[in-house]
Amino acid sequence: MALKIAAIRSGTDPVGKLPEGSFPRTLEQQIVCPKCDATYSLVVDWDQSLDRWFEESARPLLQMLRKAVFLGHADGHTVTHFETAGVVVTKFLKPKPVEPTRVIQ
Repeated sequence: MALKIAAIRSGTDPVGKLPEGSFPRTLEQQIVCPKCDATYSLVVDWDQSLDRWFEESARPLLQMLRKAVFLGHADGHTVTHFETAGVVVTKFLKPKPVEPTRVIQ
């Protein structure tokens, strides 16, 4: 099973599915935007986080998530959930509430 890491903005709920596995674990390490105070918690499968080679296999994924958070600063950190499982970072946006339209006659 490929390593999958999710970065969820602090104070928000995950929008997409969490990494599949026995039990999700939040890592002590967080990603912080270098330009502001936005922080993202890292969530990974419990069994994979206890793997002997986790630090080495997670390093490139964490670098991609850091870059995604840095690039998200330009959008005002509207993305609340990033996820990566390889060379692609998927972003999940919170759906905006639809306001009813008024018909003017």
